[in-house]
Amino acid sequence: MFDTDLWYEIWVTITRNKMRSLLTGFGVFWGIFMLVVMMGSGTALQNGIMKHTEGFATNTAFFFTQLTGKPYKGFRKGRHWDMHNGDIEVVRKTAQNAMYVSPMLFGGRSEGNVVYRDKAGAYNVRGLYSDYAKVEQQRLPFGRFINEVDILQKRKVCVIGTRVYEEFFKKGENPIGQLIRVKGIYFQIIGVADGVSGVNIGGRSAESVFLPFTTFQQAYNQGDMVHFLAVTAKSGANMDELEKEVKAILRAQNKVAPDDDQAAGGFNLAKQFEMFDSLFTGIRLLVWFVGIGTLLAGVVGVSNIMLVTVRERTREIGVRRALGAKPSKIIVQIMTESLLLTALAGLLGLSAGVGLLSAVDTLLSANPNPDMFFMNPRIDFGAAITASVVLLFCGMLAGVIPTWRALKIKAIDAIREE
Repeated sequence: MFDTDLWYEIWVTITRNKMRSLLTGFGVFWGIFMLVVMMGSGTALQNGIMKHTEGFATNTAFFFTQLTGKPYKGFRKGRHWDMHNGDIEVVRKTAQNAMYVSPMLFGGRSEGNVVYRDKAGAYNVRGLYSDYAKVEQQRLPFGRFINEVDILQKRKVCVIGTRVYEEFFKKGENPIGQLIRVKGIYFQIIGVADGVSGVNIGGRSAESVFLPFTTFQQAYNQGDMVHFLAVTAKSGANMDELEKEVKAILRAQNKVAPDDDQAAGGFNLAKQFEMFDSLFTGIRLLVWFVGIGTLLAGVVGVSNIMLVTVRERTREIGVRRALGAKPSKIIVQIMTESLLLTALAGLLGLSAGVGLLSAVDTLLSANPNPDMFFMNPRIDFGAAITASVVLLFCGMLAGVIPTWRALKIKAIDAIREE
């Protein structure tokens, strides 16, 4: 049953020296407060980075050519080579784990390279396949993206980025069907696009003009050259194996030594995101390590104060032992005092931490910034429960040594003590 006398006695003991209890509890308060704030900050950093990758196929590898590192079949070392249209088809047919294969061409960015009527600007120009929209998803406030018919018929059409639209057209004006000059050649606008993801290959989508890949080749005399190749893997495929397979195909197709690792360059997004996962795991472990270390420092303070309290109450404990109080009664009282002091301070720290994270979240939501890498600072329910369990465990731990010290007090010695 609930023992009101016990709780009243505990409360009187804690409040007898208010300043001492307050300073002791502050150590625990600060420990749990810092743990919550650091966990929330780590989550916000992860949310911000992952938000910028939404809409981008992270199981994608990109390939490009570099100078050869070895002589091969009569070709000298240091030879420049290019990928070609034929390589695309071979990769599609041979690489079994490849789902989407999208070649790319880059037209550079120069002053006045994109013109509409009396307005001009410097924007990225890219030649793409329709499959690229599956690699880097696009929002389309107007029109559509490049499709297969545009590629097959080499149509002189283009998709402009939202920033290009804002510079050249009035807000709400429909640009579909208008002609725009890109590097001296006119194209008809079929859509306005903006990348969903913050990952950019060849520049931000909002500041780009997209042309059908085949049209780009023909209009700007690129022959059958390919500047860049994006390959997205099938679900569950091993990206390292796919990367090796595609590089081997490209080397074989272009008479490059099979063991020339320098010639075929590339980067694997899956590896980058594995590194991010490892980084966030490390951050979480560091947060828990530092937070629990700070919390334990507060708990040591509670334990020390409880030892002082036991020392001050030596005569009282001795009298109670002489009157027949069982050891369990002493244990319950000391442990409960320690647990109550730790729990009160800790729960206040937990509440303050959550309140601070909520206030920061509200402030960030009221002033949104698409380039921000710190979003939705909060801790999940499981982490809060774990922190509470750790807190209660620490509270019990803080009472172990004082309880042991109280049980060692002999009734006759305590009664004699002044």
